[in-house]
Parts: sequence; C-alpha cells; structure tokens
Amino acid sequence: MASTSGSDMYESQSTTKPPFFNGDNYSFWKNRMRLFIKSNDYLVWDVIEDGPYIPLKQDSEGKMVLKKKVEMSEEERKKIQVNDKALHMLFCSFGPDIYSKVSSIESAKEVWDTLETSYEGTDDVKETKIGILNLSYENLKMEPDETVSKMFDRFSTIVNGLKGFVEIIPEDKLVRKLLYSLPESWDVKRTAIIEAKNLKTLKLDELVGSLLTHEIMKQGREEEKKKEEKRVEKL
Repeated sequence: MASTSGSDMYESQSTTKPPFFNGDNYSFWKNRMRLFIKSNDYLVWDVIEDGPYIPLKQDSEGKMVLKKKVEMSEEERKKIQVNDKALHMLFCSFGPDIYSKVSSIESAKEVWDTLETSYEGTDDVKETKIGILNLSYENLKMEPDETVSKMFDRFSTIVNGLKGFVEIIPEDKLVRKLLYSLPESWDVKRTAIIEAKNLKTLKLDELVGSLLTHEIMKQGREEEKKKEEKRVEKL
C-alpha cells in the first residue's frame, strides 16, 4: 500500500533529481516528470513517447530481422542506449512499491504506458475523467463567502487536472472563464477590467492580482463601515 506522507511527494525538488513517485498524486508527478525528462534530454522523451529504437536488417529472404550485437554500428548502439537512459530516469524516481511493479519491463515507453493505465485508467476511463473535469470547469462559480484565493485554488486544480490529460486551455480563455465566474457583486470590477484591459493578452496572474487587491480594499471598506455603524449605535 502506497504511503500517503506529504513529505514523500515533495522529497525531490532538485533540478538534478527526478521527482519522486510512490503511488500518490500521479498527475502531479506525471507533469513534473515529463518536464524533467524534456529539460534533460528531449531524445529520452521521444523514446518514452514513441518506443525504443530497434536495429533491423534485411535477411536473405527479404524479411526484416533484428541485428546481432556484432552487426550494430556505434550510432545504433547509442540510439539503443537512449532507452536505457529513459528507464534509469524513471526507475530513479520510483519508490520500492512502484519499482517492483515495473522493474522487469525493458521498454521505457511500456513503463510509462503501464503507469498511465494503472493510475489514469483505460481510454474510456480517461474520457470519463476528462468529461467530469470539463463539467467542473464549465460550472465553476465563486461560492458565497468564498475568497478569491480559494476560488482560484479550485480553478487551478481543475485546470491542472485537465493538463494532466494533455487538455490545454489557452490563457485568454482561462482569463475570461475566471472573470465570468465572479458573482454579481463583482460586476463593477469585472466591467472595469474588461474596459481597461485587453483580455486576449491579459495574464492570468495579473488578473488574480487585480482581483485580490480589489478584495482587500473591499474588505477594508466593509470593516470601516461596521466600525462606523457600531460607533453610531453607541451615540
């Protein structure tokens, strides 16, 4: 049984060590591992996506057969070695339980695909999960008494979940979605942003920063109003 220790998830935060995976939060690990591999060697990621290089030759009957080791060129040996490099990166990121499940697999692509099936399910299961995330995205609205930070956390969880399934939403659409997820009490601020900013180029973090600033100022005014009401009551 996989450990649920939060410290395990963040055990490897180094640019030289692969992100650690013990069976928890697969999407989190998958996205970080993909970036780690690409940043180290894009050829390694190609092997994980496309499968290992297989050196073939044509035999006397015209059939394509596997070359013997002595027949391989130095260049072919280097291409084969990329799969070993990919396996090494993957295995170094696994805890004992995960390693034991895939240690006998010799193809890095097969290891990756095995984990995807185990933790994300078959294509039908993936489609179901994507559908649920898309529905959550479409129905997102700020809840009563919810802060901007909490709503943005929910928003980010949904968006990152979709990214885990390679469902990338353009930033301008994310900006519009977040802006129109605000309630009527935010109409004045929303209109001000729409009139003052180009939503096609507005960055998501810039929008969130503007909303947070407005929220702080709004809370300050409400607190001052309450203080004034209490002062009047005492008169």
